[in-house]
Amino acid sequence: VVGCPDDNFGAVLAAFIVRHPGQALTKAAVRHYVRDRLARHKVPKTVRFVTELPRNSTGKVLRNELRGRC
Repeated sequence: VVGCPDDNFGAVLAAFIVRHPGQALTKAAVRHYVRDRLARHKVPKTVRFVTELPRNSTGKVLRNELRGRC
């Protein structure tokens, strides 16, 4: 999850998720799951499914590259 620029709020959350093969996870299911467990302001406005997360040579997720995909 990364913060993406937003004209109204300054920044909103965007979740980038890698599904396992054969998984039937939906954007609505992700938002519903988070909404039931966390505060309202922590629910991502955008949910995107990706094939892989960008990582550096040590395996850390490159959040700046994800922000570029907002």
